[in-house]
Amino acid sequence: MLTYSYLCTIKMKILQTIAKILLPFLLGGGILYWMYRGEDWQSIKHVMLEEMNWTWMLLSFPFGILAQAFRGWRWQQTLEPLGEKTRSSVAVNAIFLSYAVSLIIPRMGEFTRCGVLKRWEGTSFAKALGTVVTERAVDTLIVMFYSGIILLFGMSTFGTFFEKTGTSFENILHGFSLTGWLVTGLCAVAVMLLLHLLLRNLSIYNKVKMTLHGIWEGVLSLKDVKDLPLYLFLSVGIWVMYFLHYYLTFFCFDFTANLGLGCALISFVVANFAVIVPTPNGAGPWHFAIKTMLILYGVVDQQALIFVLIVHTVQTMLVILLGVYAWLSLNFTKPNSIDFKK
Repeated sequence: MLTYSYLCTIKMKILQTIAKILLPFLLGGGILYWMYRGEDWQSIKHVMLEEMNWTWMLLSFPFGILAQAFRGWRWQQTLEPLGEKTRSSVAVNAIFLSYAVSLIIPRMGEFTRCGVLKRWEGTSFAKALGTVVTERAVDTLIVMFYSGIILLFGMSTFGTFFEKTGTSFENILHGFSLTGWLVTGLCAVAVMLLLHLLLRNLSIYNKVKMTLHGIWEGVLSLKDVKDLPLYLFLSVGIWVMYFLHYYLTFFCFDFTANLGLGCALISFVVANFAVIVPTPNGAGPWHFAIKTMLILYGVVDQQALIFVLIVHTVQTMLVILLGVYAWLSLNFTKPNSIDFKK
């Protein structure tokens, strides 16, 4: 017979799970509502159907796909020194699927892709998750390096903007409406609550039989990568592909086509930090960061809103399509045999 305390524990876990799923959507939705309240949706539809150059959007797709494929190929290299062989197709499909899953539950993609390798390749879940830690460390170093350089050379943009417009942070704060303060406050509370839940649920690592030894092996695997130049090429290539996937969308619209490489680089860097906020595919924080940067470069507020809405929506649809493709492909892929593992 179930005890009252046990039932309460189960109830709390269910509520926490629901909160982890709902809060990112509420946070992203709150920011988007704040940004797009009162917008003329007919004008957005008109730009999308009549004025937008879809050729450039289509040309950006291969770079978005390659960014994820590079992750899969790099992951193979990291796993190999641990004695874990994987097929390229399975590793890449695991990445595709992980990004799609993260649209539903942010940050859950890491567990998903490790689970895919466990299911189809017999890969140790602990070792696979350990290599994800390695990837995050490498990516962080790369992002911090190029972000520092780009922001250092682009810092004058911010000073010029505030000087020419006479804008100050005090004026910005006074410009907030009651609705703006309310939405900002709710978003802040949601972020704090979500971080609290994430910290309390770090025990999920143990629940999937991950050991400290497995993590340590994954972290140390980088020194044993056979083709280090290729690993570094793929690591840098991931971010180059992400940037090109974003930059080519500038040429889809007349009001962003002439902004230049500098604007694209700086806004790309700012957006990278914005998506740290756990919302589905960065929805909300990404929109706000890019819109703000475009305004700094002289784009009209409404045009900036149109740009971020269309670009983010289309790129999110690509992530979903890749996830569907990966799921279908994996279902037609046989799990690895013992002979292959040898």
